Amino acid sequence: MHCDSIVASETIQSLWSGYGKIIRMVLPPTADAASVIVKQIAPPGAGAANPRGWSGDISHNRKLRSYLVECNWYCDWAGQFDVRCRIAKCHAVDEHAGRRVIVLEDLDASGYPRRCSHLTDRQLHACLRWLANFHATFMGRLPNGLWDNGTYWHLETRPREWAAMKDGPLKAAAAMIDQRLSTCRFKTLVHGDAKVANFCFADFEDEVAVVDFQYVGGGCGMKDVAYFLGSCLSDDECARREEECLDIYFRELRSRIDSSIAVELEREWRELFPFAWADFHRFLCGWCATHPKLTPYSREMVDRALAGSP
Repeated sequence: MHCDSIVASETIQSLWSGYGKIIRMVLPPTADAASVIVKQIAPPGAGAANPRGWSGDISHNRKLRSYLVECNWYCDWAGQFDVRCRIAKCHAVDEHAGRRVIVLEDLDASGYPRRCSHLTDRQLHACLRWLANFHATFMGRLPNGLWDNGTYWHLETRPREWAAMKDGPLKAAAAMIDQRLSTCRFKTLVHGDAKVANFCFADFEDEVAVVDFQYVGGGCGMKDVAYFLGSCLSDDECARREEECLDIYFRELRSRIDSSIAVELEREWRELFPFAWADFHRFLCGWCATHPKLTPYSREMVDRALAGSP
């Protein structure tokens, strides 16, 4: 950053399960930027406590892999973006003694200072367009250096949560749902944690940028769309606005992909929307059976997926 000192720093938040922290560092006037965001990854070890009780080697190794994926993302993939799917510029990635550091553009200082849990229509539409442009940018690309199957709830990485589920149709169909999503004809890269908390909004509500690429990898774009809508819409809004939101997403996606595949891709992904939703519902049932996102609409989506299974 062309400076040899830090004027001030503040911790923005700790990483999940105490695996490090995110810090804003203010730099002197001679630096390339007034401030940067530093993601310090310092794993505590396999025996570290998990906020939900899911500690152990599987959890620890998944997190380690997620931070390696994020480093790979910023080193090898992030430069392929345009203004239609804005992310933070990466200034540097470094590793020393088992610890990783990612130095990123401060999106607050770049005009994206707002974090919202309840969205205006313009903000909602901007997020759906961001996802569509993200998926269009990487359509058909192999996820080299990333997760083969993106998302943090992917079945293969969550055997303990699956085992903790109550016996029933969803548990029995979990592998089938995963296979339907994993073997879809049209694949892209998915963000993998596209909750509304990872969207940074500009004061002008049509502009948005996205952070947190630990679980980016291959898959069906509906995984991101379903997870995003569940993170920012109420149960009633999900039911009432499902078609509207999918229409906005697919309209943007069609404008960015080869017209020769657009119709078949949309048909396949619309059919997979309930499967993507049911896949996350399956994870929640094992991870936290009392989670507030296990709603009547979510259970309806599970029923739709089960009814549409072979």
